[in-house]
Amino acid sequence: MTIDSHQHFWNYEAVKHSWIDDEMSSIRKDFLPEDLKKVYQENGIDGCVAVQADQTLEETDFLLELAKQNDFIKGVVGWADLRSGHIDSVLEKYSSEQFLKGWRHVVQGEADHNFLLRPNFLRGISLLEKYGYTYDILVFPHQLGAVLEFVRKFPNQRFVIDHIAKPYIKDGFYDGWASLMKEIGKQENVCCKLSGMITEADYNSWTPEQLHPYMHLVLEAFGSERVMFGSDWPVCLVAGNYGQVKGVVTDFISTLGEEDQQMIMGANAEAFYNL
Repeated sequence: MTIDSHQHFWNYEAVKHSWIDDEMSSIRKDFLPEDLKKVYQENGIDGCVAVQADQTLEETDFLLELAKQNDFIKGVVGWADLRSGHIDSVLEKYSSEQFLKGWRHVVQGEADHNFLLRPNFLRGISLLEKYGYTYDILVFPHQLGAVLEFVRKFPNQRFVIDHIAKPYIKDGFYDGWASLMKEIGKQENVCCKLSGMITEADYNSWTPEQLHPYMHLVLEAFGSERVMFGSDWPVCLVAGNYGQVKGVVTDFISTLGEEDQQMIMGANAEAFYNL
């Protein structure tokens, strides 16, 4: 199966979705399963993982409801406050939800560079393995030092880095990001999503060739067995269409063996999220 490991749904609200700035005004509207289903039929996608875009339990419930109503939504990455003193009971409550595969926090939005290493957050993360949950790491490159320390603390916890940790492709920055990603890639419990790349380049003038050094590094650091394709739809639409996003990855991996390509385009996501 071809699986999109990373996409979002929302009923647009200006305050809730204030991260959608003026440059991204084209996605200030609702994006729901009926919109994506057509896109998937056109692009040969069999299923997806829906990821939280708002930090509320209501968001988690909203995505779970959509998954129950739509066969192609194979799993959900929700949000819960992992810092909460009551987090164990929250995780237990959701453990009966078959579509809930893991959790994510918008760490990129936290002013504290060491947010991931705070004791209350670490305590929450320490409980995920008990329930078989995954954790999606959403950070900027300047937070990768904390990520390295963070993932080493939980060698049995399944982690995945979203959007190749958002390197500043538009500015051509590479070295600092690359050296930390190589170190993180040595931790065998960490995967990486080939997603969110065109929106880190110039929205209007990016080229696939600009992205190649970043994708090459990710493939080298994590190997075909720990890399997965994701579209970041509908966010990707500010810089391109779905076919372009998929094509960037499929063209880049076309020189790999058939099995490697299948892993990246679906099998790894199926295994990681237990779809």
